Amino acid sequence: MDRKKQLKQEYRQMKPAMGVFAIQSLDTQKYYLEGTTNLKAAVNRSIFQLNFGAHPNRELQKDWQKSGQERFVIKTIDELPYAEDQPTKDYRDEVQELQEMWVEKLRSEGADLY
Repeated sequence: MDRKKQLKQEYRQMKPAMGVFAIQSLDTQKYYLEGTTNLKAAVNRSIFQLNFGAHPNRELQKDWQKSGQERFVIKTIDELPYAEDQPTKDYRDEVQELQEMWVEKLRSEGADLY
């Protein structure tokens, strides 16, 4: 197999990290949570949207514009592992459940959410 075909095959077999990430304001301590099947892409998309004033969460967008990116922490708070025996499984429902679990957990600890 030539190198180009091998690289294409390896790319198709890559599994992006999936789970829940948080964007937290250092000023208000509020959290924005998002569950996704591709953490890196979702974080990059959110940063892009926030920097260009197009994020769907208007309250987060307002705080981002007011305080600037340096006043926010973006971090992965939980990752969902892949099932070894189900390579084509759709994980959207599991990711949604994981996000809901974190929303409940943070609210029970008294955290404010966007």
